[in-house]
Amino acid sequence: MAKKTKAEAENKETASGFNLIKFLQETKEELSKVVWPSRQQLISESAAVLLMVILSATTIYLVDNLFAWLSKQVF
Repeated sequence: MAKKTKAEAENKETASGFNLIKFLQETKEELSKVVWPSRQQLISESAAVLLMVILSATTIYLVDNLFAWLSKQVF
């Protein structure tokens, strides 16, 4: 039998399904391209997210209580 070319081997891998080794190599390659945030960026952006969640939850709570109070006044 003749040796398979690289393209034929890749086609067979693709046709046969998932290739774990190739997946892990590509994952490592992609993660090396990621620009990770600095510790200061991580802390400040996490604080901003927490602040917005707290403000949103408080606003929803207050509006809910307002509507509950209004519905008691009407009914």
